[in-house]
Amino acid sequence: MKNRLRAWMPNFVLGWYRKWKKKRVNQELQQQKSKGAIWLKNDFVTQLKNIGIVEGDVLLVHSSLSKIGYVDGGAQTIIDALLEAVGEKGHLLMPNSPNDSFQLDYIQKNPVFDVLHSPSKLGKITETFRLMPQAMRSESPTEPVSCIGPNAAYFVGTHFGNETPYNQNSPFYKVAKAKGKILYIGVTLDNAGTSLHVLEDLVDSFMFPVYYPETFSVQVIDAQGKVKEMKTKVHNPEQSKLRKCDELLPLFEREQAMKRVKFGNAETILFDAYTMLEVMLKAYEKDQVTMYTPNGIK
Repeated sequence: MKNRLRAWMPNFVLGWYRKWKKKRVNQELQQQKSKGAIWLKNDFVTQLKNIGIVEGDVLLVHSSLSKIGYVDGGAQTIIDALLEAVGEKGHLLMPNSPNDSFQLDYIQKNPVFDVLHSPSKLGKITETFRLMPQAMRSESPTEPVSCIGPNAAYFVGTHFGNETPYNQNSPFYKVAKAKGKILYIGVTLDNAGTSLHVLEDLVDSFMFPVYYPETFSVQVIDAQGKVKEMKTKVHNPEQSKLRKCDELLPLFEREQAMKRVKFGNAETILFDAYTMLEVMLKAYEKDQVTMYTPNGIK
């Protein structure tokens, strides 16, 4: 409900709210620090192992740094812990979209996406991660994902040139195909439900008009500075306002696609990405369950 209200909130009101909230959160974090409630890298590594993250995992992470608590070393500490948990043979991925509003509003104002220089609007952890030298960022203008791992190119290297960013060439689908995991640290499907869109791109003639009728031409500046043209669709904002993503959580819990855990102080959800997608596909086929109809149409 909170995120649906934000979708209708005027931009100037939303901007004021975000500044007020950031100030309040910083005050709370400083209070935690003064009381000695400080999280260290080893604390996170232990937590990750305890919840079932193992070496060799493919792990897609959504995050809110402020929900974790006061972290010694900040965002980099979180990233280092995640990388240690998946190990040198594992893969760590993070979405880092340059857009924090409706895709339509964003693409109308930003016809150029620069892989190296368009910043993430999805939080400090994602921006720190995408700037790491070994991180490879995908070339999707609306839903880029960065990856660190020996086969990073497999996960993010085919994102360019697709009219929709969640199809079988996307990192979101490939994480599911690889039987990876998705970690929602301090966030939920309501504000980080990107993987839910894979369903919409996989099925034929999805039942709702999730994409805006117009297709947009975008310039993408790749990591070597080469300018490339592509066409992309964006989400229809009127349909986006109807999302009820978190109302899908009971279904995923019943089907054992997820479990609730802790990361630092943050309420966290760990998904089995393959099971998550299978549950969505079966529920859609059987009862037309979607993020817009979480209880289906019977």
